[in-house]
Amino acid sequence: QMQLEESGGGSVQAGGSLKLTCAASGRTAMGWFRQAPGKDREFVAAIGSSGTLPYYEDSVKGRFTISKDNAKNTVYLQMNNLKPEDAATYYCAAASGFEWTRRPQDYNYWGQGTQVTVSS
Repeated sequence: QMQLEESGGGSVQAGGSLKLTCAASGRTAMGWFRQAPGKDREFVAAIGSSGTLPYYEDSVKGRFTISKDNAKNTVYLQMNNLKPEDAATYYCAAASGFEWTRRPQDYNYWGQGTQVTVSS
């Protein structure tokens, strides 16, 4: 059973930055997803268990950076130039048994979510 603990959400103005952190209890492929009110949960970014092969949803490319500290089993999501449409609850997720995946159905452990609010 893997446990995920997120932190770092908050409220910023458009153009601002936030860094999300997710501490995992094991080493595996990890990703970030988000869900805005009234919308489905969507993929944001993924990274391999070794901290390689970052992959991003098109709307966040060039603004968000996913990284991983393997010594701490911690994954980060640096979010720059935030836009109002980025506002959502962000979830950290782990895909146990995978070295890397971007398929939502492969993620079987989820954090509790952290709220990101972006004002225009």
